[in-house]
Amino acid sequence: MSKLIRIELAKRGVSCTAELLEKQAPRTSAAVWEALAGGPLGGDAQHAKYARNEVYTIVPRFGSRIGQENPTVTPIPGDVCYFDFHGGMLDAAFKDDQGIDADAGGIDLAIFYGRNNLLLNGDVGWVPGNVFATIVEGLDAMATACHDVWRSGSVGERLVYSRAS
Repeated sequence: MSKLIRIELAKRGVSCTAELLEKQAPRTSAAVWEALAGGPLGGDAQHAKYARNEVYTIVPRFGSRIGQENPTVTPIPGDVCYFDFHGGMLDAAFKDDQGIDADAGGIDLAIFYGRNNLLLNGDVGWVPGNVFATIVEGLDAMATACHDVWRSGSVGERLVYSRAS
């Protein structure tokens, strides 16, 4: 039976359901599933500056280092990605604003809601993400809400991941 997670933009009251890609990304899927056993993971929602149609949050590091697995630099609508940003990868002001430990860095959990995404950062180059889940329900409503994060702003919005019941 497939494992499902719920992804929510809490302030906007919109959620979607994603299926873990256990065959394509077994280590990443297992790490996220295990992390969610302790309850929801989430934080301040951010809209991408470079990637285009992406909303993400940075959560405290969990599990062991996974490395690349089912990587992409061109995510498609519905992709859910995991990025491991060690302490030196993130801008100091951003880490301070988000309460991220400067040395530990954090885990970026991201959803992609539209086409033509390219994971290229002007500071560090290509930033491959592990595609560990795909949205199977609610993508249209989530895409509308994510676009509103872009247009109206992310202040006060939280992106929250949990196991689907």
